Amino acid sequence: MPTSLYYDEAVDPAGRPRPGYAALLDALDTAQLAELQRRVCEAMQRMGATFGDGEGQVFPVCPIPRLIHANEWALLQRGLAQRARALNAFIADVYGDREIVRAGVIGGQLIAEADHYEPAMAGICPPGGFAPIIGFDLVRGSDGRLRVLEDNLRTPSGFAYSAAVRHAAESQFPLSDRRRVPLDPAFESLRMVFHEAAGGTEEPRVALLSDGPANSAWFEHRALARRLGVSIATPERLRLESGRLCMLLPSGELQPLDVVYRRTDEDRLHDERGWPTWLGEMLLEPLQRGLLSVLNAPGSGVADDKLVHAYVEDMIRFYLAQEPLIESVRTYDLTRRNTLTKVLGRLGELVIKPRSGSGGDGVVIGAKASPEERARIAAAVRAAPNRFVAQETVNLSRLPTVVDGRVEPRHVDLRVFSLSSSGRTVVLPAPLTRVALRDGSMIVNSSKGGGAKDTWIIAAD
Repeated sequence: MPTSLYYDEAVDPAGRPRPGYAALLDALDTAQLAELQRRVCEAMQRMGATFGDGEGQVFPVCPIPRLIHANEWALLQRGLAQRARALNAFIADVYGDREIVRAGVIGGQLIAEADHYEPAMAGICPPGGFAPIIGFDLVRGSDGRLRVLEDNLRTPSGFAYSAAVRHAAESQFPLSDRRRVPLDPAFESLRMVFHEAAGGTEEPRVALLSDGPANSAWFEHRALARRLGVSIATPERLRLESGRLCMLLPSGELQPLDVVYRRTDEDRLHDERGWPTWLGEMLLEPLQRGLLSVLNAPGSGVADDKLVHAYVEDMIRFYLAQEPLIESVRTYDLTRRNTLTKVLGRLGELVIKPRSGSGGDGVVIGAKASPEERARIAAAVRAAPNRFVAQETVNLSRLPTVVDGRVEPRHVDLRVFSLSSSGRTVVLPAPLTRVALRDGSMIVNSSKGGGAKDTWIIAAD
């Protein structure tokens, strides 16, 4: 694929450094890259910053930072706050009056078939809202503009990794920038979200619910619990007593819980057969009785369904009566016959994703797929169009990245977090740049071998 299709964030097409990057690139000329990379890796190792099952592997970090300039960051803050408000309005509407369905903006069948739609949540109004914590994945295409590729509302992760990456990189990289906005990993803001979710309880009893060491983000769970001053509750420590969720303490006593920050892999109340999961057995009754708040609430995943993503801009217009400030990557609803026909005729230009997939699993990039792969995905889409979505291909922007002691261009995306409390949504200056470390790969997910970069928001002089 021609290099001109990729937007290089560090240098322009003539090879001149873009604003802010000249000093960074000059610093690399004298840096011993392999040694720099090793020291950053050791800094992550000292923090125990791993990702993966069991002990996991040290989370890979490229020492060269990414720059986001203040004017672009200001637009992201406004646009993602707008998007967060609309998504939360949609979830509340889905489990409430369904005005958006009655208005014909989105179909009821589409909602019913969403993998993480939870009918049992109908009529429940969490005090702090359904999804006060959202992680947005943004990508920069060939035109240099950032667009939202996915919205993550079920179990958005990355807060603690942003903080760890900043600590490791800034302690080793031979340059800093006085204009850099301090990273706010949101710990104080997150405490405010907990208090609001408790619905007025003065000293809410909060626990972070984790699978324990088996969870790939176990490092983050421990780091968050430590910084927030809350206990970690694993499934075997949960008890249901008189309709309240309780945690078994080492003393043998049961402590009732007011708020649970759920970070478990299991996020459904019922399985495919309609039977309660362990999460449903523990959480549903306290939720229905108003005795527990869960962040993010079960059923929030209806809004990060990949087909629902096709309608987020319509949600902004419907609920907020505003035009979207940030575009979505164009996503096609294949349940519409005319759309399906057009998509099948353009398979070589589009990306096909399973509607309920995650971590890059099952993604077919048409331009890189063989004729046999395209034929297989075409047959699967024809057989079950409601199980897939199509998106326009985004040629992810690239940044200079240290790989095996050399600087090479690698593709990146950007995860940005928002928190909502007291009717206000804040987009946190703690973004995480994810980088595909394999040559030519556009899959940046940590579960697929991706790494991260420190991200500097650069204020104007």
